[in-house]
Amino acid sequence: MENHIDAAQLWLLQNLKPDIRSCFLQLGQTISYPKGHLILRVRERRPDILFILGGKIQIYTLTKCGKKKILFILGKDNIANDSFLYDSNAVYCETLETCQFFQIRREALLSLMEKDFQLTKALFAYQEWKLSRLEHQLKNTVGSIYLERRLAAKLWKLARDFGRPTEKGVRIDMDLSVTFLADLLGAPRETTSRVCKKLADQGLIYMEKKKIYIPDMERMAQFHGK
Repeated sequence: MENHIDAAQLWLLQNLKPDIRSCFLQLGQTISYPKGHLILRVRERRPDILFILGGKIQIYTLTKCGKKKILFILGKDNIANDSFLYDSNAVYCETLETCQFFQIRREALLSLMEKDFQLTKALFAYQEWKLSRLEHQLKNTVGSIYLERRLAAKLWKLARDFGRPTEKGVRIDMDLSVTFLADLLGAPRETTSRVCKKLADQGLIYMEKKKIYIPDMERMAQFHGK
């Protein structure tokens, strides 16, 4: 990512005291990572908190069989780390494209949180939102709804978060291979391929190489029971 992104536009800074905002920016720095870079590893210590300024990342864990299970796909205005208090990670974090982050030391962030309660509130609110989203993800993974509806729900959310309007419908602005979708769904690749074909046959999605289009977002929402 060649273009510089102004860290001063971070959502986190909007309601902070001017001196705290200034300190936050002075104590951190903007960094970039290429596509496919593993930023965080399970049980690996990293003393920095990473705020996403641009690009997309995937947050995932590994099953007992070593299969990847994607928990989140996150873009701008999100945080890569799963914890603010501890520097040992419980998840893996990998870039899906060239990404830019604002990096600040954990100790520095905690010190600023002590000085400005608005910063603490904003971070707590973010973590609660992330936990709520994770609970919804796990609920949809235990087999309580059909695979077609589960995949439809995930694609609808990706289109909502990363969609671009086109003549063919809303295009999800990222490469989505069947293998990636299988990791996202937590299902075998062969099963995922059949599910994709079923959605395509029903006209809910249109697939072109690694790009997926949703012709009718409202119909897709009705299908997965949003």
